[in-house]
Amino acid sequence: MSGCLKLLPSEELERLEISNDMDSRSPIKELVYATESDRTSTEGIFNLSTVYLEGARFNLFTGNQTLEQREQTFKVTERAEVHCGFYSKRGGFRVSDEDKSYMLTCKVVVSTCAFGGGDDLYQPIGMSETSLQKVCYVAFWDEITLAAQEAQGNKVDDSHFIGKWRIIIVRDLPFRDQRLNGKIPKMLPHRLFPNSRYSIWVDSKSQFRRDPLGVLEALLWRSNHELAISEHGARSSVYDEAKAVVKKNKATPEEVKVQLTQYHQDGLPEDKRFNGKKALAEASIIVRKHTPTTNLFMCLWFNEVVRFTSRDQLSFPYVLWRLKGLNRINMFPVCTRKDLVNSMGHIRKAKPLTNSK
Repeated sequence: MSGCLKLLPSEELERLEISNDMDSRSPIKELVYATESDRTSTEGIFNLSTVYLEGARFNLFTGNQTLEQREQTFKVTERAEVHCGFYSKRGGFRVSDEDKSYMLTCKVVVSTCAFGGGDDLYQPIGMSETSLQKVCYVAFWDEITLAAQEAQGNKVDDSHFIGKWRIIIVRDLPFRDQRLNGKIPKMLPHRLFPNSRYSIWVDSKSQFRRDPLGVLEALLWRSNHELAISEHGARSSVYDEAKAVVKKNKATPEEVKVQLTQYHQDGLPEDKRFNGKKALAEASIIVRKHTPTTNLFMCLWFNEVVRFTSRDQLSFPYVLWRLKGLNRINMFPVCTRKDLVNSMGHIRKAKPLTNSK
């Protein structure tokens, strides 16, 4: 097979088993997620106007992480406590009990999402029969996307599937910014699929076109990595990326300045490299093993995206630099990313949430 991604031959892919190794090398043995401490206040009705905490980007889904708490979470200890979404029962991002039960069955999951009527759903291709039996393909939609897709004739069947994708409808999205809502399935699959040992995230603009177990073998198992993500194609410096983000109107100059000022104060180097490779990532594909260390990394990354800007490539190198326990990361080249997916581009702009409740 040509290209950068060297998968096993098809007959070997059919014989692949999900790797069972228990990772004893993780410096973190137990990861505890912060939740609302006052149990009596967890009753109530979700309302977007009351979800946001006073004067902050944080809300009842995220909890209000202080700067002091933020600082503590970067210190690697055997027992780590961290904010990681799902803070309050009133925080939103609700799925049905039937969907929760399905999600509990997943040991390996390929997931995507489209909220606010965003992108079309691209059917995955190139998977082995073994993967079809052992891997969950899950697409998270909200009711706006469901209506938009049904209007185009894309009906969810009685088993909640469209093709290979199991459709899960999310209600009460916690953020007005749909980009932030999309970070929940992207960064927190360990919260959504607590029994899953591996996950592959695919942005909605992409069609996944490789065998998922083969991808895990090629990018994680073969090289003993626990997280794999693409290098950025154009830049390697966070500070250069920040300028590009502002120039392309992906975030306001003010919010980017707040983020970069904090990172500069914390000592983030100008041109951070990781094991000789760019630390700046392009996160349209995230392949990972669910370990305490990678779970903590994703929680920290999610918290940075909530605190500062939704442009996750700005916070990735910072979290990688701060969290000293995550060493087995595979920063693969852009050509490998192109081997993993067909890039379709964004079809339509997602509608922002309005406070209509």
